[in-house]
Amino acid sequence: MKLTLDQLAQATDSSKSYIWELENKNPPRPSAEKLAAIAKALDVTLDWLLGSDEQTLEAAEDKAFFRAYSHMPEETRRQLREMAKILGAKKDT
Repeated sequence: MKLTLDQLAQATDSSKSYIWELENKNPPRPSAEKLAAIAKALDVTLDWLLGSDEQTLEAAEDKAFFRAYSHMPEETRRQLREMAKILGAKKDT
């Protein structure tokens, strides 16, 4: 999931400057509460956020996609399945 600093700050009840500091300060020292809020906002595990999980960003994006997919109207899901079939067929050619 891609978020701007503003969006992440809003989602974690933090300031934009605080998020910027976490990204650029070496080493960052966020509280456990802030780490949990950031992991939740990014839809990743706390272990992944800390670098101790093998979950890739791609896997996290897939998880977010399927969560969104499950809440889509049936017709939208049907259209996406059809598009996936078409894209898969193009890959095989």
